[in-house]
Amino acid sequence: MEILTSRKNPLFTRVVKLQGSRKQRRSEGVFVGDGTKLLQEAIKWAPDRLETVIVQTGVACPELPAHVRAVEVSPALMAQISRMEAPEGAMFVCAMPPQGTAAVKPGCLVLEGVQDPGNVGTILRTADALDIPVILLEGCADPYNEKTVRATMGAIFRNPPAMLSRRELVEQCREKHIPLLATALTDKAKDLRSFDLRQAAVVIGSEGQGVSRELLEASDGQIIIPMTPRCESLNAAVASAIVLWQMTSL
Repeated sequence: MEILTSRKNPLFTRVVKLQGSRKQRRSEGVFVGDGTKLLQEAIKWAPDRLETVIVQTGVACPELPAHVRAVEVSPALMAQISRMEAPEGAMFVCAMPPQGTAAVKPGCLVLEGVQDPGNVGTILRTADALDIPVILLEGCADPYNEKTVRATMGAIFRNPPAMLSRRELVEQCREKHIPLLATALTDKAKDLRSFDLRQAAVVIGSEGQGVSRELLEASDGQIIIPMTPRCESLNAAVASAIVLWQMTSL
């Protein structure tokens, strides 16, 4: 294992840049994970894509694939490069999965404009638990932001989301005869239990703006989660969990 002591080392400069730039992550095709549990998940589910592991002195380094670069740093240096308030002592660089042409399938969840990394990560974790594919549209938090990755608790390695434009989503739904349903707080929206969500692509919009007008107009139906009149809306992650559960129900 290499021992690095300088904050100016090219590896650390790169890690910091990757954490702060979506453009840089896309350009290199890699992302940064932070946490001991997350490292174990990467080793288990994406060993071939694991590139570099950084561990803090005193933190046991798990057995790594032979091709992985292993680096040891001091607690002080780990605190400088980690964005966690209380670093767990392990970080890593991992390649993104190959980005092929995303295919819309019956029974998939679509996120539009969900900007909070924690919400996106939680939704990906829940969808993975129920084995439901997720598609991200414009305006969503980067699934490879380190906060999003951490919130997925390893789901990002098992069930990575696909990415499409609104136009591509609508075109694929039309071509494949997949009903496009939009969650909405409108008079047109019907109880989600009156639809077979297992055959549909269901869109969840941002908490502030909801589903875009473009997708509302292109949708084959609008659905709503029944709530007491005093409740106006739900957190995007909670709403997604309810929709995902309904997707598994008869």
